[in-house]
Amino acid sequence: MASEGVLLGMGNPLLDISATVKPELLTKYNLKANDAILYEKEDLFEELLKDYKVEYIAGGATQNSVRVAQWILKGKNQAAYFGCVGNDTSSKILEACADEAGVLVRYQTHAEHPTGRCAVLITGQDRSLVTKLDAANHYTEEHLNDPENWKLVENAKVFYSAGFFLTVSPGSMLKVAKHANATGKTYCMNLSAPFLCEFFKAPMLEVMEFADIVFGNEDEAETFGKANGLEGKSRTEIAQHISNLPYPNKQKKRVVVITQGSDPVIVVDDTGAVTEHPVIALPKEKIVDTNGAGDAFVGGFLAQYVLGKDMATCVRCGIWAATEIIQRSGCTFPPEMTFA
Repeated sequence: MASEGVLLGMGNPLLDISATVKPELLTKYNLKANDAILYEKEDLFEELLKDYKVEYIAGGATQNSVRVAQWILKGKNQAAYFGCVGNDTSSKILEACADEAGVLVRYQTHAEHPTGRCAVLITGQDRSLVTKLDAANHYTEEHLNDPENWKLVENAKVFYSAGFFLTVSPGSMLKVAKHANATGKTYCMNLSAPFLCEFFKAPMLEVMEFADIVFGNEDEAETFGKANGLEGKSRTEIAQHISNLPYPNKQKKRVVVITQGSDPVIVVDDTGAVTEHPVIALPKEKIVDTNGAGDAFVGGFLAQYVLGKDMATCVRCGIWAATEIIQRSGCTFPPEMTFA
């Protein structure tokens, strides 16, 4: 069994408001299926609540991954999580959900901003994520520097942040990544969305220098490639480029893991070797909601990683977790964990 607090996630805690919507709603707000954007206005949320039947689910990419990892690890409090919420009902729902999953959450609470929300707009098997960060946008290093919280950092062996946190507190990511590097621990990050690869390229590369494992999907990898002068390169070549970017550890290479939907997962391991891992083919009628598939993959991968398993087992568990989650609504999981 993994030790308590071995995995620590830092990110944007969000309450997902999920609904199956008409394609016209995406057109009206100039949204794309299977994309993720930040949004400042209330109009879309108001229309969603007025015109559609919605479901509330604890969300936020990093928090999703941490909950999935904890589910697989069983026990309680092997995974911990930092993020900023409002002092409101939404934060109580998030805390209750995390507690039920066995995750130790240490939220920073902001008195003036409500808990962040994410509209999950489902059209068929596609989804569009529209995030209004609110309180999540106000996480500060002050929370990280609190002795009780920093103790959790010192106890952890593996750290993970989705790239979305780059828009909020890149300084916190860098502080933890440098701590991991200095103490021989593992820091993991995710490209998370094409817009981050384009418009948050500088902080992404700054944190990535200290990242031991980088995750991404096919769209994010291709956008990262375009943003970094790699037009025309294959996804494997882009993954190898990320692996070879400046990295202080001279004994090994950065691990890069690129998922490609129903195509094999590309892995560049810490020796620079490339392998491909086939995913589980599900019949179309079994797929309920692809929202959370990437988060679940990371959660499954990290659950095995903290147990010291080999790369093939980590990837296999990631694929298994993603396959489980897409057969349910939102990033939720069945009571029984059956990975072996």
